[in-house]
Amino acid sequence: MEILDLVRLNLLSPMVLAFVLGVIATLVRSDLKFPEELYTGLSIYLLLAIGLKGGAELSETPLDTFWGPALATLALGVLIPIVAYVVLRRLGKFEIADAAALAAHYGSVSAVTFAAVQTFLQVLEVPYEGFMPTLVAILEVPAIIVALLIARVALGQRGEWGEVFRELLAGKSILLLIGGMVIGTLAGKEGLTQVAPLFVDPFRGVLTLFLLEMGMVAARRFRDLRKVGGFLIAFGILMPIINGTLGIWLGSIVGLSAGGAVILGTLAASASYIAAPAAVRIALPQANPSYYLTASLAITFPFNLAIGIPLYYGLSGLFY
Repeated sequence: MEILDLVRLNLLSPMVLAFVLGVIATLVRSDLKFPEELYTGLSIYLLLAIGLKGGAELSETPLDTFWGPALATLALGVLIPIVAYVVLRRLGKFEIADAAALAAHYGSVSAVTFAAVQTFLQVLEVPYEGFMPTLVAILEVPAIIVALLIARVALGQRGEWGEVFRELLAGKSILLLIGGMVIGTLAGKEGLTQVAPLFVDPFRGVLTLFLLEMGMVAARRFRDLRKVGGFLIAFGILMPIINGTLGIWLGSIVGLSAGGAVILGTLAASASYIAAPAAVRIALPQANPSYYLTASLAITFPFNLAIGIPLYYGLSGLFY
């Protein structure tokens, strides 16, 4: 299929349309609002479901099949924040703390974008490796650590890293992903079938609800687009395309299927808005949230959801 056809197919999916509905609801000042408890519950469900399914697949994955993609993912987690920091400092002229905060977000990963690309490939009936959720967990933490380390060295900061690591590892995204994978690995596919009616079959419906809420959250950041400037808007679109292409290329080198490489590329192209903001808030309180939250939520997330995912799928044809 042509990329434009893929974009059209993606834009007309229930998940993306729900996101658009959330944006419209906020722009017209609707009284539609998710209770905070429901939003938290949906995010817990999605993260645990991703971990459980990934762990079940990992239980049947030979080590020689997994180690190459794992190393490639780790390399992306180190390389992307370094490149992002250099671009933001030298071309964007951002302050050290702001550049490092943005680098942490763009080196880390969005679990919801991962769920969206999985659904996209399932609709197209494109197969991919079952252990891909494990790569989400691998990519989540290293980039944040690298970016914060760069900032501390550049700013000459000293101090304990204990609170930062505790926030990272005890945060719900990492805890649920890793915990779910451990449960899924120990229980195996046979164990997963016992909870499939809750964690497998309703997954797309819950994702649609969550994206409705994310549309409202993203729309509330649109007013900040005027503050962040044209450079950051361009960065929030071009950086994911570059990272996505790099991820697909690495995936082809380490033996991933075309579908697996598209997922790895999408992971590399996504920007965190759960784990990274929590860590940055502690380690770099002087960084401006308008930059990193607006870039990740109001620019990169909508771009990937609507256009980026089908674009990365089309780009995979360059390597497969």
